[in-house]
Amino acid sequence: MKSKNSKGIKSAITAVSGYVPSDVLSNNDLEKMVDTNDEWIVSRTGIKERRIARNPLEPTSFLAIQAAKKLLEKQKIDPLSIDLIILATATPDMPVVATAAYIASEIGAHNAFGFDLQAACSGFLYGMSTAAAYIESGRYKKVLLIGADKMSSIVDYTDRATCIIFGDGAGAVLFEPSENEFGYEDSYLRTDGSGRDSLTIKSGGSLYPYNESTFAEGGHNIKQDGQTVFKNAVKNMADAAEQVLIQNDLSGDDIAYLLPHQANKRIINATARRINLSEDRVLMNIEKYGNTTAATLPLLISDFESKFSKGDKLIFAAFGGGFTWGAVYLTWNYDYKN
Repeated sequence: MKSKNSKGIKSAITAVSGYVPSDVLSNNDLEKMVDTNDEWIVSRTGIKERRIARNPLEPTSFLAIQAAKKLLEKQKIDPLSIDLIILATATPDMPVVATAAYIASEIGAHNAFGFDLQAACSGFLYGMSTAAAYIESGRYKKVLLIGADKMSSIVDYTDRATCIIFGDGAGAVLFEPSENEFGYEDSYLRTDGSGRDSLTIKSGGSLYPYNESTFAEGGHNIKQDGQTVFKNAVKNMADAAEQVLIQNDLSGDDIAYLLPHQANKRIINATARRINLSEDRVLMNIEKYGNTTAATLPLLISDFESKFSKGDKLIFAAFGGGFTWGAVYLTWNYDYKN
């Protein structure tokens, strides 16, 4: 829905940072692990390599903390001024305790409350809408939204359908009240629970608790029906991007850049074609990182921050397990400074 509030407050992204582990898992590395090759992976996904946090003592919280600290240090922000931390993730450190709470403590944000948001690959997109609403309420001034996932912790590296796709990473953005007319504008967000078995980790929840049988069957690893996911992702991501343009009387000519979820280059291209965007206005880093799930969008913002100018109209789009999907329209709030 379009961003409105009775207090006349508009929310905006005012800072961004990203973090990826140093270890690279290339397509050539995967050739030695499963029946695949570089040409097959690149032609079907656009991925050439991905980053992996190999250290078991570096969970999702570690990735998120690095991204958050970089943002705070870059902008010289006192962590005590942070009101709220939202962590979008599909791989929390633990299944019950909120990883966001631990992140807040570790970065010194002792005045903040925090919670995790789980919407798979759409998590950060949904988090943008949530963070904007908190700012627009007038009660909060600084909301730190982090997208982070250690996908290597849930990938079966003997399953070529999933191990070629996913990587690890984190990105963080700060939402604050806008000091100009630019910021978060509108969203179009949707879900369809009938698709939940097509992209899932079966065990570990209340429906299929962990036991010896579920572990032996690999129920703790991510599985997907690739054809079903691809078909729905192409249609729904493109539909959402088109719909948010329609809601705001925009055309592709008005858009500076599309920032799509980095799952598959063919899905990205289909979304761009739907809203008539040329290749130079579609941002991608999938070849370097693969699909980092909730981290893909903030890593895109971080990697391409220098390209944005104040007032640029940006469209974000994502599709994930659940099924979850949507698009966000945002006008960029500041000019890049080194």
